[in-house]
Amino acid sequence: MTLVERYGADPVAERLWTPATVITFVRTIASLAVAALAVVRRDEHLLWAALGIYWVGDILDGAVARKLGCETRIGAVLDILCDRVNCAPVYLGLAWLHHDFVVPIFIYLFQFMTIDAFLSIAFLAWWVRSPNYFFQVDRTIFTWNWSKPAKAVNSAAVVVLMLLTGSMWVGLVIALALVVLKVVSLRRLLAIGLPIPPFTGAAHSAPETGTTGTNGAAGTSDR
Repeated sequence: MTLVERYGADPVAERLWTPATVITFVRTIASLAVAALAVVRRDEHLLWAALGIYWVGDILDGAVARKLGCETRIGAVLDILCDRVNCAPVYLGLAWLHHDFVVPIFIYLFQFMTIDAFLSIAFLAWWVRSPNYFFQVDRTIFTWNWSKPAKAVNSAAVVVLMLLTGSMWVGLVIALALVVLKVVSLRRLLAIGLPIPPFTGAAHSAPETGTTGTNGAAGTSDR
């Protein structure tokens, strides 16, 4: 099996509805519904339940996609978007109930909704199927952002450690550290250069040759 077959996108396999994307839609709607109920009832336990549904569903949809061989770029983008749809109301609800934690939570949301979102969808500029295979493009960026330890820190560390310790400063340090890590990752990504795919449209006047970025569409970097 070649690297492209193992880690690359397959245009024939691309579709919206797969067992994994069904799970993504279900967990997104379920988590949102519980988060909305939590706000209405001002119930922190329901916010934690909404967060739990999001985390479990996020793990499950990825596991199902890999197990059943239905990983797609459409599914990866959908997962990235739905992560933010699920995360924002829960974290905002926790900030509403715990005013002392507003600053670290908003700093975390800033990096997660903007810098991390950009990093996460950047894989679309290359041939890989999802951010989970970004080590084929740049292992350092992958390790910092989508390895299992990195995912755990990025999705849970701020709110869990802050609420367990009761310390705003713990959350603030982690949130700021994440911002620094994401900015450094972004600078590294931009230094590599986002490839521009060759023109493949059906316009009347197509460019003679396609343009690629620093490393091309299938470029890698191990710097």
